[in-house]
Amino acid sequence: MNSLNDLSSASVLRFGPYAFHLRQRLILEGDRQLRMGGRALDILQVLVERAGRVVSKERLIALVWPTSVVEEINLRVHIAALRRALGDGENGQRYIINVPQCGYSFVAPVQGDSVPQVAFETLQAPQHNLPARLTPVTGRDSLIGGLVRQLPLSRLMTITGPAGVGKTTVALRAAELLLQHFADGVWLVDFSQIDSSTPLLEHVLRTLDTDFTTLTACHALLVLDNCEHLREACRGLLEKLLGAAPRLSVLATSRQALQVGLENVQQLPPLAIPKSTALNSVEEVMSHSAVQLFVSRARARQQGFSLREQDLKAVRDICRRLDGLPLAIELAAAKIDALAIVGVQAQLDNCLQLLSHGRRTAVSRHQSMKAALDWSYGRLSDAERQVLQRLSVFKMAFTLDAAIGVISCARLPASTLVALVEQLADKSLLSVERRGAVLRYRMLNTTRRYACEQLAHSGELNDFERRHARYIDRTRWASGVQLAV
Repeated sequence: MNSLNDLSSASVLRFGPYAFHLRQRLILEGDRQLRMGGRALDILQVLVERAGRVVSKERLIALVWPTSVVEEINLRVHIAALRRALGDGENGQRYIINVPQCGYSFVAPVQGDSVPQVAFETLQAPQHNLPARLTPVTGRDSLIGGLVRQLPLSRLMTITGPAGVGKTTVALRAAELLLQHFADGVWLVDFSQIDSSTPLLEHVLRTLDTDFTTLTACHALLVLDNCEHLREACRGLLEKLLGAAPRLSVLATSRQALQVGLENVQQLPPLAIPKSTALNSVEEVMSHSAVQLFVSRARARQQGFSLREQDLKAVRDICRRLDGLPLAIELAAAKIDALAIVGVQAQLDNCLQLLSHGRRTAVSRHQSMKAALDWSYGRLSDAERQVLQRLSVFKMAFTLDAAIGVISCARLPASTLVALVEQLADKSLLSVERRGAVLRYRMLNTTRRYACEQLAHSGELNDFERRHARYIDRTRWASGVQLAV
């Protein structure tokens, strides 16, 4: 694992007729100062200090905008401004070239006043194995900015949340923005394809192509993705790594907290959905991140797509019934060209079939909402599956008393049921709402429909729907008696 060498100590970089004074942050052409914005100067410095080498677009964005989510178009605008200011291409002199599918390179000879030119050629880019990001990240700017600020100070951060909420997406974007901070790189280790029989430390070292001694001396960030099914093994791995490697930080994703010393947990909520009273204008609705994502992905599928006032209620309904989950919204928006907005809305009663096909380039658990839920469901105990299925008869938030009143039985006594409900909440299959002193649990609509299908397959659906209806009737009757008294 190679570390990033320190940047050159040269105070003035010279190329063509220009002198770039780094400390004063100005560029002179003879005695004339070139006027450039701060971001353009940052980009130029990154490229000039790596003269002759290709710098990826992702790397440029991570260095120049370390705490912001920025689209590639911003980078292209600044590159174009730089070229104009330098007269790039005039009189046959080229400074910045675009290397298709790779990035940008500064191609003019560069000299530094206080170091020999060879120093520029020995610089190395930060090491990483992060995948290329195919689409922008929507609605997570504040949360990602918080992660970027906290991670250099925190040894272990775990992002938790339900299936499809975007844990991996957020972790990878934060990792991109931290590339410049960790001298020995940012490394993704995916645990989704391995089981408990695989030694985790061996898997990590193989992914990084290094040995344990080298790793313990590194200033690096490890992104451990999909830890939920290996919690015990992950705890052992993290205790060993964090104890032996004082400059190592870890960003983990898991559907439940790992419960390791030093762990800070960041729960990832669904995207923001407009309230039913906030449908007054397109601009107002578009201020909500769930709608922003839906429109962005719809435009990618249907050229010329735009949100109209007559669409606001339907789009809000789509985002609400898909729980504000990014994966579900993306999959629904992908059907726009075939079904249009009204067609997508009409299919929501059969949402798991509607959300059955996503990007073929995505990992299997991200290709459909059902696959994402299969991943969670397949890792539950038999008792947890049984409780999840039976709780699917609750279409609204419910208390523990209600759960006990509807689904407990001789084989599932109240004490056992309470523990199982708490376990399902810990695994992000139930969300928890506190109203005063009362705790309520709620199942996301997509999860409820999935669990309801499993309950139907078990043959118990009609029985528990009747039990739920009887419980509701008894509760209403008791409330009526109390009111009368």
